[in-house]
Amino acid sequence: MTAPIVREATEADVDAMLDVYESVAAEGRWIGGEIPIDRKRRREGRLALLKAGENLGLVAEVDNMIVGELIIEVAHGRGDLGMDILDGLRGQGIGSALLARAIEWARATGLAKLSLEVWPHNAPAIALYEKFGFAQEGYHPKQWRRRNGESWDTISMGLLL
Repeated sequence: MTAPIVREATEADVDAMLDVYESVAAEGRWIGGEIPIDRKRRREGRLALLKAGENLGLVAEVDNMIVGELIIEVAHGRGDLGMDILDGLRGQGIGSALLARAIEWARATGLAKLSLEVWPHNAPAIALYEKFGFAQEGYHPKQWRRRNGESWDTISMGLLL
């Protein structure tokens, strides 16, 4: 695999970003989104996020194909972070490249903190976040209701900038 290229997302990237999101959602294990996704609503949301100016959308490209995305939504001096990477490409430095760029942007922007939630069973993601200095800040039993009626626990993590 060639090294990932990480860059700010443009409106032209939104459909490819949604393809990544939908693919990861279809796995039913790593992100809150579940299939079927409402592509129209999510497309409008991604476009609004990119146009807002204070938020960040990053994409990771390998061989001219978008294989990962990272979003930071800013509110009250902190950024809520979400990231997804295509199956088969995780563990190859794409998440690290996205996070490094996001943290650099957050510091340059003057944010006080980055926050995220992660499933307790997602040990590789937790290890990645900890590698970049994120600390576990809370454990939330039955925090996220899934479509099948299950309630999943989450771990909140934060990085003080």
